[in-house]
Amino acid sequence: MFTGIISAIGVIEKLEPCGGDVRLTITSDNLGFSDLELGDSVACNGVCLTVVDTVNDSFSADVSLETLSLTTIGTWNAGTRINLEKAMQATDRFGGHIVSGHIDGMGEVLEQRSDARSEWFMLRAPAELAKYIAHKGSITVDGTSLTVNRVSGTDFELNIIPQTLSHTVISDYKLGMRVNLEVDLVARYLERLLMGDKAAECSPD
Repeated sequence: MFTGIISAIGVIEKLEPCGGDVRLTITSDNLGFSDLELGDSVACNGVCLTVVDTVNDSFSADVSLETLSLTTIGTWNAGTRINLEKAMQATDRFGGHIVSGHIDGMGEVLEQRSDARSEWFMLRAPAELAKYIAHKGSITVDGTSLTVNRVSGTDFELNIIPQTLSHTVISDYKLGMRVNLEVDLVARYLERLLMGDKAAECSPD
């Protein structure tokens, strides 16, 4: 479980083919490795990955072909900067919202402009996710917990304050760039609950 409050920015050191999928090695000067152990979870641009090795200020994680196809990891290269967050502990402050690290889909950066000291963005979500995105609701973009300022169809707007810009990779965003999206987990559970007895019925193939 994560909160969407980014701990550090990491850099992809290398991507290695490994038994049909990929092993990533990620370095970071600020993540804090003293309490990071094998088997721990780290959200990498919002994708929950399992630590399989640690060396000094770097860790490695395996990525399946399915994850490569459903997230932006398939576009990463050596040198790509990514958001990092270690799994929360029971005693941590809950500064963002409930984040599972399971990506629901990829969005696209449509527009960007300066808005006083902040940056304004318009993103487009996949059509199947639009119903989960609400005005003043929460959404996770590349692992960062953000508030939706406005929504119209599949498009939604974000206003990113200087603190968030300087502590995440949002400052790297360009028009047309793809980003990982995770919608509010509570909205997904609410949808399932409202189905009532129909939730137990098999879905058509």
